[in-house]
Amino acid sequence: MAEAVQERQKGILGLIERAGNKLPDPVFIFFWLIGFLIVGSAIAAALGYSAQHPTQLNEDGTPVIITAASMLSPENIQRLWVDMPETFTHFHPLGYVLVVMLGAGVAERSGLFAAAMRAGVKDAPKFLLTPAVAFVGMMGNLAADAAYVVLIPLAGVLYAAAGRHPVAGIAAAFAGVSGGFSANLLPGQLDALLFGITEAAAEQVVPTWDANIAGNWFFIAAMLVAFLPVIWFVTDVIIEPRLKKYSTPDGEALQNLGDANAPLSSGERKGLSRAGIACLAVIGLWAAFVFMPGTPLIDEEAAIPQARLTPFYQSLVAGFFVLFLAAGWAYGAAVGVIKTHRDAVKMMAGAMGDLSYYLVLAFAAAHFVAMFNWSNLGLIFAVQGADAIQHSGLPLPTLLVLIVVFAAAINLLIGSASAKWALMAPVLVPMMMLLGVSPEMSTAAYRVGDGATNIITPLMVYFPLVLTFCQRWRTDFGLGSLTAVMLPYSLWILITGLGLTFAWVYLDLPLGPGAIVDYTMPTQP
Repeated sequence: MAEAVQERQKGILGLIERAGNKLPDPVFIFFWLIGFLIVGSAIAAALGYSAQHPTQLNEDGTPVIITAASMLSPENIQRLWVDMPETFTHFHPLGYVLVVMLGAGVAERSGLFAAAMRAGVKDAPKFLLTPAVAFVGMMGNLAADAAYVVLIPLAGVLYAAAGRHPVAGIAAAFAGVSGGFSANLLPGQLDALLFGITEAAAEQVVPTWDANIAGNWFFIAAMLVAFLPVIWFVTDVIIEPRLKKYSTPDGEALQNLGDANAPLSSGERKGLSRAGIACLAVIGLWAAFVFMPGTPLIDEEAAIPQARLTPFYQSLVAGFFVLFLAAGWAYGAAVGVIKTHRDAVKMMAGAMGDLSYYLVLAFAAAHFVAMFNWSNLGLIFAVQGADAIQHSGLPLPTLLVLIVVFAAAINLLIGSASAKWALMAPVLVPMMMLLGVSPEMSTAAYRVGDGATNIITPLMVYFPLVLTFCQRWRTDFGLGSLTAVMLPYSLWILITGLGLTFAWVYLDLPLGPGAIVDYTMPTQP
């Protein structure tokens, strides 16, 4: 650890770490921003700061003028204190995340996620070990934090058992889990979280806009396909050949590390089989809701064909809750960790306990987002920013690439994906909507940048944990060592993500079911 401490004090990495450590907790960042917002809104209102709404018209046909509102006005002071419970509980990400996590908590605590990850990589051939680890890492994001604490140390053990450098395995797993943070074949908890924030931002200009958590489904699946060969190439061609020899841990440590490499028991195999059956049953149930007589998840009276599936998209939050709950319960019952319904309830309660910090963060973020909307500053910034960009002549693909780069840069100092998006979305989403870019596309561009630099910032909460995993195999492995190992992944993932974003917009591909790149602002009376 002495080497790590010394390394921590050197170079640009040490400068970034020291600067980042001086930042307050994200909760208090939002409180400070609220303070700046109060002062800024009062000044803007006093100066008559305003903009012309691009779509809304008065009864006489004249454009609506948006004026800045002071947070110190009697109306807004009353709204702050009287509506505080409603402001918090109506924060869109809160409901989405709580519902999905109720089911995911059972799947995680029953051992389903851990067993599925072990089964996914344990028997992979030696030459396919890296893509298997990367694939399971990206898919493991459905398991939230479990992927960090289960797959990453497991990958080191698997590589050592295959005669390969264990740090290379840890790096490949870290790149998949964290560098490919949004890449997945299925929408999950992160989609619910981010699209809740997107919805709150989009409603500034279109109050009727509803989030579809499958709105990035095709894009994140393409991210997985694109990132998989990148992680494979960087691991096998760049990183592993350059790693120094490692010292094999003592027998006791190796035995402890090897527990994760143990074959699946008959109970675990039975549990995975039953979990698979439960998943198929839930998928069948949702298919019945779509195709059965009466079609409860189809809006037969929708004005346009694309809107017919809106109830189905909106039901996916509940669908993932039922899917994770059913699969986790089936697995837990098979392996014996869920004997009665009380065990499942305890797991759900435990999942809510894990969200305690997020609830505090959501309280602060909810009030910042709400007050930013009340002030009208976000909408005015968006209108004026869209007008400035239109006159700049920059093509839209270039603008989205800039969003990716900006998100990647901010991520070096603020690790939380939801905290960054809650800061950026109130301005970026409305602005891009006014420029003809859908909220789903803006969210997708943000996600590319958010994941790329996760793996090179010491401010990411799991960075010290991954460093500890590496030091099990190389005691001289310091903070700078881990950053140096992960930097090629970060650069190649960012370059690949930028290319994917540019190509997606240029080819005008659908982002997900019912979600496209372009957006047309509705005319509102």
